[in-house]
Parts: sequence; C-alpha cells; structure tokens
Amino acid sequence: MAADSSHETTPLLPNAEQEDLTHNTDTMGSTLLWKTGAVFGATAVGLGAFGAHGLKKHISDPNKLANWSTAAQYQLVHSVALLVASNNPVAGALFTAGMTMFSGSIYALTLDTERFRFMGPVTPLGGLCLMAGWLALAFGKRGAGMRWPRF
Repeated sequence: MAADSSHETTPLLPNAEQEDLTHNTDTMGSTLLWKTGAVFGATAVGLGAFGAHGLKKHISDPNKLANWSTAAQYQLVHSVALLVASNNPVAGALFTAGMTMFSGSIYALTLDTERFRFMGPVTPLGGLCLMAGWLALAFGKRGAGMRWPRF
C-alpha cells in the first residue's frame, strides 16, 4: 500500500530562504572564530615586531628574547590554524585557549618573571590545548574547517 503524501509539508530540496537561515545560524560561531583568528594574527605580528625591536631596549637576556619570539611564532601559526578551524568549534576553542595560555603566559613571564611566576604551569596547559586543537581538526568532521564564513 502506498503512503499518502498529501500531508507532507517539507520539500525534498530546500529553498533559498531555508538555506540562508541554516547558513546564518551555522556561521555565527564560525564568524566569531574567524574574527578571533584574524585579531590574534594581527597582534602576533605586532608583538613579534615589538619583541624584535622595542623589547631589546628593555631586556638584554637572549633567552627571554628567544622565548618572546617563540610565543609570537606560535601565536601567528595558530592564528592561521584558527582561520582554517573556523567551522570546527571544538578545534577553534582549543586553539583560542591554547594561544591565550601558551603565548600569553610566555609574554607575561618574559616581561616580569617574578611577578608572573604563577603563570609558569599555564604554558604547558596552553601547549596541550594547541595539540588537542590539531587533533580535533584531524578527527573532527572531514572538511568542516574548509568552508569560509560569509560576512
């Protein structure tokens, strides 16, 4: 016996209005992650330049300057990773937390080791978040990070 389809109201193919509604709700989080990645990237360039030029006037320890450079490099690389992960909220959150904890704690410790000594344990936690972000990309929905958000 054939099913009566006269009461079906959902079309098989979505219309443009339905696609826009779905796309808008899907991209709200991805737009935030995209903008966060772009801001983190811009600040990484600025902080890297500050470390290469302005910080040398105040800090003479080459190890501290190298640490600052490492923090800026990791922040910049993971800013790009955050752009790629803009449609993977788990990876995006892990990259954001990881950059904040890893690079942020290194910046603080470089500027004033004694004052920010308590942040020492934060650095490896940030590194773990960065690694977990890469794993979230690897094992998340395939291709989820490759759709660029519409603004």
